[in-house]
Amino acid sequence: MKKLLFAIALGAFTLPGVAHAECGKVSLAEMNWASASFITKVTEFLMTQGYGCEVTLVPSATTTAITSLAENNEPDVVPELWINSAPLYTKLEAEGKVKKATDVFSDGGTENWWVPDYLVEQHPELATIDGVLANPALVGGKFHNCPDGWGCRIANDNLIKAFEFDKHGMEVFNHGSGETLSAAMASAYENKEPFFGYMYGPTAVLGRYNMVPVDMGPHDAEIHACNQTVDCKSPAKSAYPAAPVLTVVTADFAENNPEIFDLVSKISFTSQGLSQLLAWQADNGASSEEAAVHFLTENKSTWENWVNDAAREKLSALFD
Repeated sequence: MKKLLFAIALGAFTLPGVAHAECGKVSLAEMNWASASFITKVTEFLMTQGYGCEVTLVPSATTTAITSLAENNEPDVVPELWINSAPLYTKLEAEGKVKKATDVFSDGGTENWWVPDYLVEQHPELATIDGVLANPALVGGKFHNCPDGWGCRIANDNLIKAFEFDKHGMEVFNHGSGETLSAAMASAYENKEPFFGYMYGPTAVLGRYNMVPVDMGPHDAEIHACNQTVDCKSPAKSAYPAAPVLTVVTADFAENNPEIFDLVSKISFTSQGLSQLLAWQADNGASSEEAAVHFLTENKSTWENWVNDAAREKLSALFD
């Protein structure tokens, strides 16, 4: 059964009786980090096997997704859009071009700069950004930054200027992917080495290791709004706010596909639950497709409430 499910999840074949014509074509964004990829694969599975959609996955990231929505009115569906890192979203929503489907993280996401707990135990001053910058050697003299394309990269680059990393001898390492960023944090923690860098949650790495959020001072909404823009003329100090994380659809798609809009409006996870799923994925060396199948297999009572009666009947052929 699991091999059958994996084959379906990987697109090897579609169940008999699930015709693509029922739903039509759907473009679905797949962001380039683990939690978003997992959510996209769950969404794709339910759309394809339950509703007969012909789904095209669009590799994306926060900045590229919101830009594409503004310029091209696609992808149709964008799961896990961190709107505090995509200020253009508010404008597009006000113009009626996009529509919020749901808070895909029901209790929101977190963004912080982090250091390991064992460093703070030895050097309590490292719990604040002033303490970190006064002692760069204690954290390895390096800041682990977001990959290109992530919304946090723009904010971090402005914060790096505001906190004058260069004057404090703090090197900035720009990661090529979310995987290498997580791997750097994991490797440092397991070897009890210094680490200082960005991470968002929920993620498996934050669920597995005791990292301490660095106190960056108060959050200022106006400053943070400027820091989120590439052309911010006056980068300044501000902590990250609590992060609303949404599934967003184009207004045209929502109007023309009410059943699919209803589906994606119900796909939502708690931060803790998602962190546990991501930890399972990491511990088992599973792909995002396999993690999606694991979730669907073990949480039937949850996703049954997301789909309509017809989709539930079709999916029962797989999970009963």
